[in-house]
Amino acid sequence: MTFARFFTAAVLVAAFVPHHADAQTPKPIAADSAVSTRPLDDASSSVTQDPDAALKAQFTQRQQALNKRTEANDYRYGVKRHDCYSNFFVNHCLDNARNEMREARQQIRQDQLALDDEQRTERARQRDQQTAIKQAQYDAQAPQRAANERTSQQSFDEKQRQNALAAAQRQAEAPQRAANQAAYDRKQADYQKQLSDARARGVQDAQDRDLKAQRYEQKQQEAAQHRAEVEARQKEAARKQQEKAQQAAEEQQRQQQLQQQQQQQGK
Repeated sequence: MTFARFFTAAVLVAAFVPHHADAQTPKPIAADSAVSTRPLDDASSSVTQDPDAALKAQFTQRQQALNKRTEANDYRYGVKRHDCYSNFFVNHCLDNARNEMREARQQIRQDQLALDDEQRTERARQRDQQTAIKQAQYDAQAPQRAANERTSQQSFDEKQRQNALAAAQRQAEAPQRAANQAAYDRKQADYQKQLSDARARGVQDAQDRDLKAQRYEQKQQEAAQHRAEVEARQKEAARKQQEKAQQAAEEQQRQQQLQQQQQQQGK
């Protein structure tokens, strides 16, 4: 196969070979190449102290190998299909290529089913193992649980006994509590009455103070009015007395003038 022919075949294969999201494009593999179903890496290189982890790694390697076998089968089919168009018996060649592809795919499917069955069996074994471990732990803790239950029961019984004693004591003290409550109620009633009386006295005292203040104000107003009236009367009396004095002075002056006239006439 020349380089140009191989390049053309690769382009055609890329057009119909399905792409896997988690797989890279495989390198060309010859039709007569054998792909082993054994893990790609030596199992001894990945052995760890945890058997479950080692078995899981083996499952992963086998799944990767199956994925690569699927990719290689699809690639071979694409190459052979392309080559068939340069063959004289095209249909016969295509049928052979398709049959080989289907046979390889069927073998891969059988291996995939076997791997899936082994993984299911392993998962079931691990679940059973975990269940057995949990059951063993549960059984091992049974004495401690029983001791805890006895302790809890004893604590519950003690609490019940204390509650019963407290209830009996409360029942015995009920008459005294009733008497104390009655005395307290009487004190509260007396206090409320005293409080009400004090409030009433306070209101009455405030009213009395207001009345006294009003009376005092009225007396002050009456005294001021009396003083004003006295001053007015005094001013009026002074005015009248001044008028009388003035009239008396005028009358005396008139009498003097009259006497002087009489004296002058007598001369």
